[in-house]
Amino acid sequence: MNRKTLVLPAVVGLLAPVLAACGGSGSGSSSDDAIVVGTTDRFEATKDAPAPLDPAYAYDVGTWNILRQTVQTLMIQPKGEGDPVPEAAEKCGFTDTGNERYACTLREGLKFANGDKITAEDVKYSIDRAMRIKADSGVFALLSTVDTVETQGDREVIFHLKTADATFPYKLSTPVAGIVNPDDYQKDKLRDGFDIDGSGPYTLSVAKKDDAITTATFTKNPNYKGALKVNNTKVEMRTFADADAMGSAINKGDIDVMTRTMTPEQIQKLSDDTDGDVDLVEMPGLEIRYLGFNTNAPTVKTKAVREAMAQIIDRGELVSKVYGTEAEPLYSMVPATITGHSNSFFNKYGDPSVSKAKTLMEAANITTPVKLTLNYTTDHYGSATKEEFEQLQKQLNDSGLFDVSIKGTPWATFRPAEQKGKYDVYGMGWFPDFPDADNYLAPFLDKDNTLGSPYVSTKIRSTLIPESRREADRLAASKSLTAIQDIVATDVPLIPLWQGKQYVAARDDVTGTAYVLNSSSTLQLWELGRGVGN
Repeated sequence: MNRKTLVLPAVVGLLAPVLAACGGSGSGSSSDDAIVVGTTDRFEATKDAPAPLDPAYAYDVGTWNILRQTVQTLMIQPKGEGDPVPEAAEKCGFTDTGNERYACTLREGLKFANGDKITAEDVKYSIDRAMRIKADSGVFALLSTVDTVETQGDREVIFHLKTADATFPYKLSTPVAGIVNPDDYQKDKLRDGFDIDGSGPYTLSVAKKDDAITTATFTKNPNYKGALKVNNTKVEMRTFADADAMGSAINKGDIDVMTRTMTPEQIQKLSDDTDGDVDLVEMPGLEIRYLGFNTNAPTVKTKAVREAMAQIIDRGELVSKVYGTEAEPLYSMVPATITGHSNSFFNKYGDPSVSKAKTLMEAANITTPVKLTLNYTTDHYGSATKEEFEQLQKQLNDSGLFDVSIKGTPWATFRPAEQKGKYDVYGMGWFPDFPDADNYLAPFLDKDNTLGSPYVSTKIRSTLIPESRREADRLAASKSLTAIQDIVATDVPLIPLWQGKQYVAARDDVTGTAYVLNSSSTLQLWELGRGVGN
């Protein structure tokens, strides 16, 4: 086996993949044979979430990876490094000095996949629709700084913002800002099921069973006009019940590429192997894992309980025992590789200490052991999640201050329950919407946050988040961003645990794997092609 390793610089904004071993990037050629990609992500239409692929609702890495192939956005994150670049737009930019007026000019000749012409009014309709529906996923909050959307002629779109927002170009690169056809998407109602009608590089057809997708087929869109070069004519994405089944499929040649989520054991085996025809691509990742709290729940309402947990949890031990070299301890909701990161939790709590935790509990007159249930999802972040929560359970129970049980629930049930506040403590992951510190803070702490969290810091919402967004130079925003992270460490509505690397495995005749994932864990299927085996 030939191992491919991507080495990325530590500071986002300088992300530039370098392939350290065999295999090329961007050299794929079109083929009539579909490239088959495996995933353990599940795509289900349920009673609580009947419209999983509507851009006005979808807000997880799996559904976004489908939408990014099929629904076009004005801007797009480049495959290697830097700020967003025009996609459906020909050009975009702030037209004032205060970053409150943002204007885009559409490319000439844009069409939906069905041939319908795309106009500025379609863009306005799509943005207004997402803001009007206000889906309970919370994805509409990405557009919270938009006041009004104006059109001038068929190709000019002007966004008037409520307040300065230097991150707005990034937000226009996310699926919630995707352009949809008004003929197919009602203005005030989500579109149930799995149909997508967009103008992205691919069209979508699905095979399903029991209201869940089994295979998603992406076919090159002949009407696509944008910034992307599509290196294949068809990609099939097959869902697998678990990583072992997916690994077996790639070993047998039934699939060409294996994406999230592989087990630590699979990654280690592929890394160590020196023979074979499956290559491993490794890259630093911006995925994080954390514990969230319903701060109104009686068991964790008292801050000292949450502080004690933050004081006890040993991130180094957790990572080493469960994920090995595939993850790193994290002491902030902002990853260490993102501009504005601060080790706020380490600065406040230092090394794990049961005695310090006991002091915190005693000072607050907390009767111990505190009985808690840690809730996690069984099928969304990989099979190692259970082992991770077993380690957390052991650490907390060994302190003598807690009596912790753990409970796993499938994502289709887990996510709606979490949003409705049914869990006192729960484990979540975050794949960034865009690589900026704002996106690791505002989605959890601002009004209409994606967690449905009752926690409110007026200083964060009213002062620090707006203050940070006024800074076009993100390094200049670090003071406000650090203050937010320090408040989180003090109030503990969340406890960051670790940040992980990204991995893709591919058979060695597949090209383009160096860029099939970008820094935000976005699948870029258009990069894949077939070439000569290594």
